[in-house]
Amino acid sequence: MAVAGAGAHILVFPYPAQGHMITLLDLTHQLAIRGLTITILVTPKNLSFLDPLLSKHPSIKPLVLPFPVSPSIPAGVENVKDLPVGSFSAMMAALGELYNPMLNWFQSHPSPPVAIISDMFLGWTHRLACQLSIRRFVFCPSGALAMSVIFALWRDMRQRNDPGDDNELISFPEIPNSPVYPWWELSPVYRSFVTGGPRSEFLKDAFLGNIASWGLVINSFSELERVYLDYLKESLGHDRVWSVGPLLPPEIDRVSRGGSSSVLASEITSWLDKFDDQTVVYVCFGSLAVLTNKQMEELALGLEKSGVNFLWSSKIPTGGHVEGEYGMIPLGFQERVAGRGLVIKGWAPQVSILSHRAVGAFLTHCGWNSVLESIVAGVPMLAWPMGADQFANADILDELKVGIRVCKGANMIPDSDELARLVAKAVSNEERGERIARAKELSKAALVSTKMGGSSYKSLDGLVRHLSQDQDFLACDPKKHIIK
Repeated sequence: MAVAGAGAHILVFPYPAQGHMITLLDLTHQLAIRGLTITILVTPKNLSFLDPLLSKHPSIKPLVLPFPVSPSIPAGVENVKDLPVGSFSAMMAALGELYNPMLNWFQSHPSPPVAIISDMFLGWTHRLACQLSIRRFVFCPSGALAMSVIFALWRDMRQRNDPGDDNELISFPEIPNSPVYPWWELSPVYRSFVTGGPRSEFLKDAFLGNIASWGLVINSFSELERVYLDYLKESLGHDRVWSVGPLLPPEIDRVSRGGSSSVLASEITSWLDKFDDQTVVYVCFGSLAVLTNKQMEELALGLEKSGVNFLWSSKIPTGGHVEGEYGMIPLGFQERVAGRGLVIKGWAPQVSILSHRAVGAFLTHCGWNSVLESIVAGVPMLAWPMGADQFANADILDELKVGIRVCKGANMIPDSDELARLVAKAVSNEERGERIARAKELSKAALVSTKMGGSSYKSLDGLVRHLSQDQDFLACDPKKHIIK
């Protein structure tokens, strides 16, 4: 289904964190089947993530640049998944050292890309695009509400009246529905800003570069976040905002995407097949969050007390976690819940699990990919937002009436009795009807949006047409950050 006039050469640059990378690769697949010529930039140890994409699209050319040496990143580490929580800013700063290697590659290429699509954590590529007199498009793997908050923070540099009060409320009256968040719920990258600090100023310029970039591509869809998408267009002062979600892998890749598991995907499916429709709670907190042993203990106790059927995907600690203090399944727990509970250590085929008829609720950290995958599957959520954009995402679930708050904060220890009550409520016949019905409505809207004639399908086609146009692009000012 190539678009007339397509074929323009673009550079795609994903940020090396699983939740960011896989959705930009899904977008790259959509751009490739629409006829664009694509080069995708990775460092050596992230090259294997491209294998499924390259097998389907041999025309896509990988550009492999050495990972920059950084005192903040251990030697041999090139992906956030192998770093402790809170290492996003260190990775962002390290990747900024690819500026000159990228510039040299562009200047030596016989037919270089006419545009860059790069992750929101690579905002410095706006300055590179300006130097090359080409357009840079921000890829946002988060939702439009979360992006609106992030833009407002870095535009206005909002601060607390009392620097010692982490609970001080920060309001955003200009954003629809006037969201308000305590200081501690705001982006940790933003909260760690130090005026004049070299890394802080680099990150500030990078985020302002996102605001000043030519266009914004968001993994969301109009029927989900129309009011926030409209706000972004109004505040940015242009309509070059493309909502192209929900971005999901091709059907054939849904089981294998993401990593390795302690249980075969076929065994998970067979286990779920034993249960009635909408009677299993799926528990997973994403690709980065690792619970402390105390959190693990209370979560396990809550699941045990609830009496419900559950499937729990528990992330294995990385080298950045204190050995013996994270991610331990309580002794004897698995034996006590045998038959109704299955624990998977490591990655699980989440898209396939959520689409199984037996799954009736999802206890999630509210990462945007997880939210969208659950919406597509028509599964209501139990929300435990832990950080970054997840508090804004939980607000969306509240607005849409497809979520129940159970806990909040990466350091919060849940009350096992309350958790048991809410988990049981989520799959009880008496309580789940309205949320299930609303979730199914959203699922239908999400699926329609990505089919021919749907809002996201048309937005994708519009993005490709825009990328393929021969435009006289005036050299931009990399210091210009205009937002109303």
